[in-house]
Amino acid sequence: MSFRIAYARFAQETNALSPVRTTVEDFRRTHFVDGEALLKAVSKKSHEVPGYVRNAELSGFMRACDEAAVAIETVPLFSAWAVPNGPLSVECFTYFRDRLLRELAEAGPLDGVFLSLHGAMNADDHPDCEGELLTAVRALLGPDVPVAITLDLHGNLNRAVVESVDILAGYQTNPHRDHAKVAHKATTALIARLAGRARPVSAWRSLPLVLGGGTTIDFLPTMRPIFKRMKAMEREPGVLCASLFMCHPWNDTRALGWSTHVVTDGDPALAERYAEELADMAWALRLKQPPTFKNASQAIDVVRKSKLARRLGTVTLSDVSDVVSAGAPGENPRLLEALLNDATDLLSYAAIRDTDVVAELWDRAEGSTVTVALSGKLHPELNAPLTVTGRVGRKLPTQPFGRIVVLDCGHVKLAITEDQPFVVKPSFYKDLGLDPLRADAVMVKNFFPFLLFFLPYHRRTVFVQTKGVTDFDAARDIAQDDPVYPFAPVAAWRPTDRKRRGLTAGAEAAQA
Repeated sequence: MSFRIAYARFAQETNALSPVRTTVEDFRRTHFVDGEALLKAVSKKSHEVPGYVRNAELSGFMRACDEAAVAIETVPLFSAWAVPNGPLSVECFTYFRDRLLRELAEAGPLDGVFLSLHGAMNADDHPDCEGELLTAVRALLGPDVPVAITLDLHGNLNRAVVESVDILAGYQTNPHRDHAKVAHKATTALIARLAGRARPVSAWRSLPLVLGGGTTIDFLPTMRPIFKRMKAMEREPGVLCASLFMCHPWNDTRALGWSTHVVTDGDPALAERYAEELADMAWALRLKQPPTFKNASQAIDVVRKSKLARRLGTVTLSDVSDVVSAGAPGENPRLLEALLNDATDLLSYAAIRDTDVVAELWDRAEGSTVTVALSGKLHPELNAPLTVTGRVGRKLPTQPFGRIVVLDCGHVKLAITEDQPFVVKPSFYKDLGLDPLRADAVMVKNFFPFLLFFLPYHRRTVFVQTKGVTDFDAARDIAQDDPVYPFAPVAAWRPTDRKRRGLTAGAEAAQA
């Protein structure tokens, strides 16, 4: 007994409030491999996504295939991932959609398909990219070829997605650190289905809830019970996958909200019961809103008073208004301006995006003094230009960030990037000769993963809000078909859920 399974990735998290468009070149620059190169990338001794993660979903897929009790022929298609950004251009989305459909059609007879997606991708004129993509895949394959997918836990479920796949699994960690594990689980269920050892059925719920759960970190007290419960469910016989999706609040989809999804082995009643239970648990967390953040002045005061933390390491300043890993352009100048003007007694590392300034400084001699106008080019309605003077320092060409120029402004060492300053890991600064342990404060443009990567360096973290496209309040500007909490006083989740799942009165009665 042997089976042929095709696999691919097409993933990006979209921030609808960003004016920057995502292009095919953004994927090529970040991560875009196919064919034999993809086979090599997911082998045991390779890095699947160099510079970001060693073993991700497609590595987990391969491990499950290698461990299967039946012979699996894997058929590599392509792997495309881009840094979170603004909506995909029409050309970008149609290129990857059409390429996936073409390569699936040309792959020959397939017994199954595994896809690594995100769940929060938008494109111009295509608000539901994953739903559209999966509907087209299902139409191409027909009803008898099972499809398994993985999604980020900030994905957004809808009927088109759920009804087009057989197996669906989301991350169960935030910060995300189980990419490969989740894919291994979904692939194992897919292989069991192909071998006749499992008959996956699923149920889901959609909640009119956009923000809740406090920090939403999986191992902290607010969220820990629901993540613990999902893991307990999956240890029960007959439960294949249990997932909670906490959505991406800046996603431009008309039915945005948290959702739950459960896959069982031939037991639809159990799937319904557990999806309902998880939805009730999630809804109970709606009153636990995200914490309030300090403004730039308050954050600097915290750094100044954190003498022991600075002596033993550094203080990380998370620029929550300009989180590149949530789709912000990376050109917000407000925290940088505060560090330049109000923190002259502190040594700080900072980053900002300005393609024009990098081009202007690239051929300038190291050590030369320059005055440049930063920001205000990608989103001038939101970000005013900031005039900065400093000495040109190290220059570094990179793949993920484009070219980088360090501008030494005395007490602020500023990394100016050509593309998005995806400041999540200490290596961003270390590669520029800037040791985080020597700084009093280090700016990051990330909500969660930096907490893991900066563990050896930071002794205190301060989340700083100025004004930008990743402010939680900014999500109010995105239109929704339904009132959603906390932007509206929603008393119950079930009426919206029934509407979103397309349940008629008769279907509701039958389900009850």
